[in-house]
Amino acid sequence: MKKLVRVSMVYMIVGLLAGIFYREFTKWNDFTGETQLSVLHTHILILGMFFFLIVLLLEKNFQLSNEKNYKKFYMIYNMGLGITLLMMIVRGSLQVLDYPESAAIAGIAGLGHIIITVGLAYFFQVLFQAVKE
Repeated sequence: MKKLVRVSMVYMIVGLLAGIFYREFTKWNDFTGETQLSVLHTHILILGMFFFLIVLLLEKNFQLSNEKNYKKFYMIYNMGLGITLLMMIVRGSLQVLDYPESAAIAGIAGLGHIIITVGLAYFFQVLFQAVKE
């Protein structure tokens, strides 16, 4: 359970730093338009910190980590979220710097979303098994 508290705390720190980065980076570049950086902060806090706090509560009640696919869920979800968030940072920074849109960045972000979806499928499989027992 400490691992879940730690990962949640790391996402909280990164989420808060993302908010600071958005504010300062757009201010330094005199940017006032729309950018992917504006929603990065909330994505990290919700999909990272709050999600793993909920998993922590479920772990306390249902011992999710005893299930066969728990490690797969944990690793795949974090990997997908990391890729997605990294692409949000890259895309948002390029928007602020007025670079053209990149299909490669969109494609990699799409892969990150697919990986998150696979992680969530494992999560619900683990949850159903734990609740059933």
